[in-house]
Amino acid sequence: MTTREALQDQLQRGIADLGLTLPEGAVERLLDYRELLERWNSAYNLTAIRDDREMVARHLLDSLTILPYVQGRTLADLGTGPGLPGIPVAIAEPAREVLMVDSNGKKVRFLREAIRSLKLGNGKALQSRVEDVEGTFECVTARAFASLADMLGWGGHLLAPGGVWLAMKGKHPAEELDGVPEGFHVEAIRTLSVPGVDGERHLVVIRRG
Repeated sequence: MTTREALQDQLQRGIADLGLTLPEGAVERLLDYRELLERWNSAYNLTAIRDDREMVARHLLDSLTILPYVQGRTLADLGTGPGLPGIPVAIAEPAREVLMVDSNGKKVRFLREAIRSLKLGNGKALQSRVEDVEGTFECVTARAFASLADMLGWGGHLLAPGGVWLAMKGKHPAEELDGVPEGFHVEAIRTLSVPGVDGERHLVVIRRG
């Protein structure tokens, strides 16, 4: 079995464990994305994770765990880094428009190359600080780049009324809940189980209005 075949097997088993059904060709594109990330990582230092199998678990499968909670046709992924969870979500749900925002120029250059080479017609990359982004989105995702108070303070204006904000966290963020600004409320805190990943993972589901 080649390395790619082994990683494909790991990814497919993980997707099945999560109870997800992805569109035709999605697994291949997810693996293409991982390979592209690995190639660029040596020069651009996009992620501290270098092991092939860990990249599948901690980047691809970790991103896909939030799919059951994503809603709406428009999504903004704030502090996306090299496209996590934005690119896996865009691959898994081609009908959803995904804007990936990061202030780091190297990461945004990688994102634009990934969008081009993966032919992600529903993906866009924007180099910007979160507070300077314009527009509103039915869903906003953020992968542990700040406290809940800071996330919503900087980017709360991007969430459409009735929209859902999905904050991906490690340990349960009990000490952050009091900092959620007025106009937002925590609807649920879900414990996520990521195939192949030990340690706590939580998803904070926040509504506007």
